[in-house]
Amino acid sequence: MHSSKNKNVEKPEPFYRPSAPKQKTSAEIINEARNALRTLRTQRPFTPREGQRKLFGSASSRTPENRPPSTFSLHASSFESGESRPVSGTRLSPLDHKPKLLSSPTKDEDSSISFPKPPVDPMEVRKVSSVRARLCRTASQGNLLPDKIFLPDENKEGVNSEEPATMDDLSRRSNKSCLAELSPHSNFKDDGIPLIYNEHNKAEEQDFLKGAVATSPLQFRSGSDQIKNGDRASSNLSSTGWNKSGSKAGSENDSRVNETEEEENYWNVKIVPIVYELENEDNIENLCRACTSLHQALEEGNMFGKRFKRRSALLKILYKLVDIGSDPLGLKLARMILALKVSGKNLLNVCKLVFKISRNEKNDSLVQNDGLLDSLLEILRFEDLQTNNEAFLYCLGAIKFISGNAVLLNELVNKGAVEILFQLMKQINNIKENDTHFSNLGHLLVQLTATLRNLVDLPLSRCQLLCSGAVSELWVVLEQRMNDKDICTNIVRIFSKLSSYNDCCAALAACSRCYVLFLALLNKHQKKQDLVVRVVFILGNLTAKNNQAREQFFKVKGSADTLISLFQTYNEFDLNTKKEKHEREENKSKQKHPSEAEDVLIKLIRVLANLSIHPNVGAVLAANHHIVALLVTVLEYKSVDDCEELVINAAATINNLSYYKVRNSVIEDKKLHIAELLLKLLMSSNMDGILEAVRVFGNLSQNLEICDFIIQKKVYKFMIALLDAKHQDVCFSACGVLLNLTVDKNKRAILKEEGGIKKLVDCLRDFGPTDWQLACLICKTLWNYSENITSAASCFEDDDSNTLLVLLASFLDEELALDYNFDRDLRDYHKLYWETEFKPVAQKLLNKIQSHHSFLQPITITSF
Repeated sequence: MHSSKNKNVEKPEPFYRPSAPKQKTSAEIINEARNALRTLRTQRPFTPREGQRKLFGSASSRTPENRPPSTFSLHASSFESGESRPVSGTRLSPLDHKPKLLSSPTKDEDSSISFPKPPVDPMEVRKVSSVRARLCRTASQGNLLPDKIFLPDENKEGVNSEEPATMDDLSRRSNKSCLAELSPHSNFKDDGIPLIYNEHNKAEEQDFLKGAVATSPLQFRSGSDQIKNGDRASSNLSSTGWNKSGSKAGSENDSRVNETEEEENYWNVKIVPIVYELENEDNIENLCRACTSLHQALEEGNMFGKRFKRRSALLKILYKLVDIGSDPLGLKLARMILALKVSGKNLLNVCKLVFKISRNEKNDSLVQNDGLLDSLLEILRFEDLQTNNEAFLYCLGAIKFISGNAVLLNELVNKGAVEILFQLMKQINNIKENDTHFSNLGHLLVQLTATLRNLVDLPLSRCQLLCSGAVSELWVVLEQRMNDKDICTNIVRIFSKLSSYNDCCAALAACSRCYVLFLALLNKHQKKQDLVVRVVFILGNLTAKNNQAREQFFKVKGSADTLISLFQTYNEFDLNTKKEKHEREENKSKQKHPSEAEDVLIKLIRVLANLSIHPNVGAVLAANHHIVALLVTVLEYKSVDDCEELVINAAATINNLSYYKVRNSVIEDKKLHIAELLLKLLMSSNMDGILEAVRVFGNLSQNLEICDFIIQKKVYKFMIALLDAKHQDVCFSACGVLLNLTVDKNKRAILKEEGGIKKLVDCLRDFGPTDWQLACLICKTLWNYSENITSAASCFEDDDSNTLLVLLASFLDEELALDYNFDRDLRDYHKLYWETEFKPVAQKLLNKIQSHHSFLQPITITSF
């Protein structure tokens, strides 16, 4: 009962195939043609975008009290004015030197120096007392008076002891004292420094700023730390303790003591005027422009870094400007502060400042224009990880926010962010669990992996990940941080994206322990849906690629049990959810996306369908009662209108398992119940669902009981009607069922109903030249139908006979038959299939019609 061309008589072959695979030889295409076992595709799990930018999202497993804050206050007082303070915590020995208070000059001192006389007027007393109070208040904050104070002679020219100092004069003098700390030669007209002076004109102020006025050998350092200027506090640089040579006393960071005359002139001419503007300007735009000018001037003068004599004083001014609270200004300040290479608490605070500003998505354009990315990446490259892990946290948090912007994302990749993050990840992986920093570095890894998750959207970054070996380090992180749900979720999100690409998928599968780690994740975090759905999505991608991956996964101990356990858990969850929302079922059926439980089941069933393609694995799964029962349960309680993808995936998996004719097949035991469930799908308006049901009937109809069921339930009428679908796959599947029915002589007459013969001839005419498999299947069906009939007229109507004669004759002409524009592989495939399968059957059918008689045996589905 088989064709003479049949080479696989004992093993049933498929009656349909998936999309033609690429880059395969013609022989491989022939062997895989319309394979009965198909892999399934699905969408990558949907990740909703967070409404607000935070260190840890709303779904984080970290409680607020166990994670660093995303909101905090930040002021100038948060910064440290000096960075020479030791960080070791070691108590320093007290100094032998004791500061002296004001005393009478000794005989060794210049007798010409005398103390000023107190004013007699009570109002003047109050004014002087007010200034003194500020001085004392400053001293109480840590600025001690010097050993000896040299006062100018009260009889010097330009000092009017009879005219008291006004508060406006004192304020101006204090501002000039601030700038005097930045300039080593910024004195007044006389050798002594007056306590009171008249208002200077504009030209004199410019001369003062440029350092053009003659210097004084004696300088008086004011103890005042803050002098109000409008609404903003003005920085008094004298509180930093600059000595008369222009270097900060006691500062180990400002180590360039000797300054060339050229550098000094550059500072006085280029920098001091801008600093003066920063001290006295209130307009934000003007301040931003001044900061831009200052940054450019400092860069041109090679004054960035730690080896800069006036660094501490300049930083103090920049810190004060933070209190203004402007985001554009804050980014410019942060860039300059980072360029001055701050450390410790100040590095942390400037990272917090950038983090705070970058939380607002509207500031992304500011970040792009200010060129801050280089400064942030330099922190990760050059600063010490363990000493500055909190600063790294907020720095990476800011980079994570920035990477959400498509333009800035490209900039990050071009600036080498992938390699920098990879090296940082290696450092963290080298810190073991018993280390005191291990826990805090977990917070940092959350930011790092979240940033990588954004970066892998770009092809260049994916290439860099594969080439750098970052994938291997991610496996290490996953293994070390298995208990951290946030880190695990971020990593599986990265792998979820990577596994959608063939080369990346191969790199993931190359890890010998990948399946062990994935199964460990599923067992440990079984109820964390957003993690589980991504892991099973990745497994679906890996097992869709090759048989080796399917076999490796299934060989891992407990792999099948883990899948069954997940299936049961989320199936029960979905059933319970459906009961709870029974009153809102109508609204639920209109939702566009599957529920969380349904999404897990969709991806999980896809894994089972892909695994079943491997002959050994598929045979085992077909005999597994738990798996088949769960698949059947989905068809029982779900309709295609409830969740289309879930139902179709379940039917496709049953179809794959029904291919295996093993002795203890559960599909075989439940075949009639499955056929009943398929009727519901067959009668739906969903064409994809109908096609999947027909495919299952194609495999099941090799059984006589199912053939009887098809006749009794009038299912064959659906199959004949589907021949009009004008869809090749639908026609092929329906024709496969009809072919199996025509094996039984008593059922061949059904083709005369509903115009079955004419529809088969129409399909042959419409699809034959472009689909030789379908053409061959139609010829075999017509061959079986006409068996033992000696007259073609009694079998076919005249129109059908004439059409068949013309079609078969033309299809058997090789030049005409293969005169179609196929690519090279498909052309070879069509030619081989036409020669080996279609031509023999079509020739015999043509001869039979021409001779009006035949004694050939019927052809079954097992013949191709």
